[in-house]
Amino acid sequence: MKIVFRSGWSRTLSIAALLSLAIAPNALAHHALGGRTPNNFLEGFISGLAHPIIGFDHFAFVVASGLLAVGLEQGLSIPIAFVVATLIGTGIHLQSINLIFPEAIVAVSVIVFGILLTLKSRFSGNSHLYTIALATLAMIAGVFHGYAYGESIVGARAVTLGAYLLGFTTIQLAIAIGAFQIGNLIKEKVSLMKGLGLGIVAIGGAFLIGLK
Repeated sequence: MKIVFRSGWSRTLSIAALLSLAIAPNALAHHALGGRTPNNFLEGFISGLAHPIIGFDHFAFVVASGLLAVGLEQGLSIPIAFVVATLIGTGIHLQSINLIFPEAIVAVSVIVFGILLTLKSRFSGNSHLYTIALATLAMIAGVFHGYAYGESIVGARAVTLGAYLLGFTTIQLAIAIGAFQIGNLIKEKVSLMKGLGLGIVAIGGAFLIGLK
């Protein structure tokens, strides 16, 4: 049976995203262990798996990167570039190097990738340069997302840190590839893709407004 997506899907998805952000605490602490630093390999791995999911802004960006990869030559280089850069960003944080306005830049990056997703149908041509541009933006964003990830692991032992990095790398790649696969199934549904983009914009906007 063929499922027909109507334009109402766009409105529904956008409203749902707004509502979910309205009832979720903006400081969804991004910690799987209630704010406690992981203390062993298992805790580090679980915390790494959880951070990109309970951090709804990070989750939204990873999903957007996977969806934007659809239909582009070497499109998966976009989320891969992001994930590699998150490792760099975490390292920057652990070296006690301060980045300016990291939370605001993370929120803005979500908004930008959401907007790009709403405009995806206008850039349907398989341009290698467009892929490179998106991957470059993803890498810049990844440094700041990774910097935020680093906060959860400051002071942890090396084995715990390694498990944490493994955890958030694994889950981000899984989310991005999952989004990419779903995107391939719905790539002809322009209104649905725009709706997802608007929802992601709403998530980024909510986090940006909620910053103190």
